[in-house]
Amino acid sequence: MTRAWILPVLLVLCGSLVATGLISSGSPGRAAALLLLFALLAGVNSPLVFPRSISAREAQHRSAVDGRPVVFWRPGCMYCLRLRIRLGRSARQVHWVDIWRDPAGAAAVRAANGGNETVPTVVVAGLPHVNPDPAWVREQLSRSA
Repeated sequence: MTRAWILPVLLVLCGSLVATGLISSGSPGRAAALLLLFALLAGVNSPLVFPRSISAREAQHRSAVDGRPVVFWRPGCMYCLRLRIRLGRSARQVHWVDIWRDPAGAAAVRAANGGNETVPTVVVAGLPHVNPDPAWVREQLSRSA
């Protein structure tokens, strides 16, 4: 779990250091704006942006019951973030598995991608799709509803 927070914490620390330097040089307004920018970047790259992750086993079970896609992701992945943002509200209908928190999820991604942990990997009806178009994922969601 701590691995998921490394990038956001580093962003906040770096922003704080730069802001401190700007304040000491007499630019408190620029320091506040820059610190806010770093805090926003940290928030976007944190696990807080994504719906609650579940285990790969639970996600596969739920997907078998309701037919919704399973998305394997990891914090800090820009492609995962792009998928999450472009799905909008419908992202809450997808079963999300954080591969850094779930070793079985990471193993499933490696099995689907020839040993690589390439994310986002979306599994629909047992078939993996690597970094699919968000519109395609929304279409799969509408079919399962």
